Amino acid sequence: NNIPGCSLSSIFVVQSELDCALDDATTEQEKENLVQQYLKNVDEREDLKIADFQQGLEWLNTEGPLSVYKELSGKVVVLDFFTYCCINCMHILPDLHQLEKIHSVEDGLVIVGVHSAKFPNEKVLDNIRSAVLRYDICHPVVNDSDAQLWHELEVSCWPTLVLLGPKGNLLFSLVGEGHRDRLALFTEMSMRFYGGQGLLRRHAVGLKLLKDSLPPSILAFPGKVAVDNSNKRLVIADTGHHRVLVVSLTGQLLHAVGGPKSGRQDGSFLEASFNSPQGVAIKGDAVYVADTENHLIRKIDLLHKRVSTLAGVGEQGTDKEGGAMGPEQPISSPWDVALGTAGGEEDNVLWIAMAGTHQIWALFLADGKLPKGSDSKAGTCVRWAGSGSEENRNNAYPHKAGFAQPSGLAPAPHEPWGCLFVADSESSSIRTVALKDGAVKSLVGAERDPLNLFAFGDIDGKGVDAKLQHPLGVTWCSEQNLLYVADSYNHKIKVVDPKAKQCSTVAGTGAAGDTVGPEFNQSYFNEPGGLCVADGGRTLYVADTNNHQIKVLDLDSKIVSLVCDFNTPLLPKSAARKHMSAVAVSAGQTLTLSLTLTLPEGVHLTEGAPSCWTLSAEGNEWLLEGQTLMGDISDLSRSLRVSTKVPLALKTQHPSDEPSITLSVFVYYCLDSGSACLMKAASFTQPLHISALAGEEEVTVAFAHTL
Repeated sequence: NNIPGCSLSSIFVVQSELDCALDDATTEQEKENLVQQYLKNVDEREDLKIADFQQGLEWLNTEGPLSVYKELSGKVVVLDFFTYCCINCMHILPDLHQLEKIHSVEDGLVIVGVHSAKFPNEKVLDNIRSAVLRYDICHPVVNDSDAQLWHELEVSCWPTLVLLGPKGNLLFSLVGEGHRDRLALFTEMSMRFYGGQGLLRRHAVGLKLLKDSLPPSILAFPGKVAVDNSNKRLVIADTGHHRVLVVSLTGQLLHAVGGPKSGRQDGSFLEASFNSPQGVAIKGDAVYVADTENHLIRKIDLLHKRVSTLAGVGEQGTDKEGGAMGPEQPISSPWDVALGTAGGEEDNVLWIAMAGTHQIWALFLADGKLPKGSDSKAGTCVRWAGSGSEENRNNAYPHKAGFAQPSGLAPAPHEPWGCLFVADSESSSIRTVALKDGAVKSLVGAERDPLNLFAFGDIDGKGVDAKLQHPLGVTWCSEQNLLYVADSYNHKIKVVDPKAKQCSTVAGTGAAGDTVGPEFNQSYFNEPGGLCVADGGRTLYVADTNNHQIKVLDLDSKIVSLVCDFNTPLLPKSAARKHMSAVAVSAGQTLTLSLTLTLPEGVHLTEGAPSCWTLSAEGNEWLLEGQTLMGDISDLSRSLRVSTKVPLALKTQHPSDEPSITLSVFVYYCLDSGSACLMKAASFTQPLHISALAGEEEVTVAFAHTL
């Protein structure tokens, strides 16, 4: 199946001519005519067939391997050469998603992600699987771990898009991000050209999406975590659920804002929405959020329970200077935020790791002034360090320095440090920006050549001799004068002594896994994305991203544990939702919900699976004293009985308000034939008419449901 094929150089000259002509064209009709003529010319050429995918490659989101000349024959195909660490690759996913909305597989368009890894960690199928879920990729993805097709086609950078005709023939290539309009034009015209000749076929290609078999989880790919030491609470970016959680240090849920779907709505906690939030910072009742895929900086006001937008316009910006007021200033993929001080009152600035433009920005929360800069009014959002070129370039002048996808920030404002530590993920290094003058220096990792972004590894050591692999998070412990690092693609937590420039492993084995430990050297992580230090330097909280967990590292006892269940699983879209008739209850009375669950014929409850029930009171949390109750389901032969006591202290209700509690069930079962296992969920909302007068000791509501 692997005849040698052509490479992108075969169309380089003719497509360059087309690109120049399109740049000069003034009307849509003119552009369409140019592309139509180009397609006629390249379609007649016999030398543009590409090599097929190698046999034996691993595929995701499909029932089996795909071939350019079998399953993909009769389709216009977009090959997306990507590697999942790369911010530019993330930036074109919305463009591809838009195409998929316009043209279906049945219409004749198939997008295939060709994963060609940069880092060794990215060659592992499980890690690519996590990335496909994290980025909500709904098209086939092939793990071309040896970059065979990349080399055959002579692809030279991430991302590169390659369009093929229905005979496996090369049509176009687009290198880098920012080609949304041209991609749409090329795809539309190719569909028209081949559709008009009757060469497009309507067959399915055997999609089987990973996300359809994902069990519910409390967290989904949590990216970052921050601690509020004075009020003993944690803020968690529950990135995959598009929400921000505030929990007590013991795991009790205090606030859940946003989710489970993505959006960009401001307003009350019930209305607000985010899109894959990452960095979080908290001071008092204000939580600052890097709302990454919305390209926004948001503020959560915990006191008034409202969310507002402080910076960004909701679309990816390309401006590398800034200087406008926040809500008018376009920004690009902010990945972390940290509070700091710049020429004004304490914490008057929010530092932003602007991964999308490879820079560090400042958002002024109050009037202030950047080091060696001019005065900035409150609300100003402006670049502080980084030229915007993706480099590992150190320089005494902040605007001449270069970063490579900075993804984590940790201020160390006190002397002798006086700097902002930066996890510079794509250069696999930790860098510093001096708070007094903005000078950028290297601390550990990478190497001296500013253009080499491939100096990675897993080596404890000093300065450039130490090696990291795509670190995403840093946190400063002022009590110990130590910097802790989430060395994400090495699945480790490391510590750096900035005075000695010495980097060493604290926890993790170097392999991905989910074993909690409990000892540091026997504990496994899976691409941890963020961490924070608490309790006077005695405790580390780690966002263990691909394990969907927050881990707790006790630095005294060297023991690892989990922040336990602080929220219920989220109901899938397919869940049955029943609204029941109101029941009269009295303050202080015990209410018991008795549910008889019946499984379909020919199935049995899956042993060892996390079948469970939850009792919640969204919007009326006082009914359950702010708790969400939870329990296992292990035996369906008896009714499930869940009891709660109606509080004695009743909240004053608006006459039209009808408080309610919701019982949700999540049941895993397998067919007796053993051919498949499923998870079904259902929720039952029970409205309550509450009287202050005493009543019977107990009220039971009995009901039944067949899954």
